[in-house]
Amino acid sequence: MAVTRIGPKHQITIPREAFDALGLEPGDLLEVQLEPDGVRLVPQKLIPRDQAWFWTEAWQAREREASDAITSGEVSGPFDSTEDLVRHLRSR
Repeated sequence: MAVTRIGPKHQITIPREAFDALGLEPGDLLEVQLEPDGVRLVPQKLIPRDQAWFWTEAWQAREREASDAITSGEVSGPFDSTEDLVRHLRSR
């Protein structure tokens, strides 16, 4: 078990083996969660505000649904032209 010390500015150094195992890089963000028996540090990634909609649970559920449909062959196309697409839709 690695041990670290709290510095004068309330800073800690994450031991190298934990740093590497978590794939951390200098400048990464960590969420500090208070637990009944201590503190938990959870790596976080910032998402630009204009991209946040993509990461909502509802959108991700639809992404998984689309991915499953593609994997199981429940999709049509690609089509060479709009006319081919319209012809395909009318034939259904």
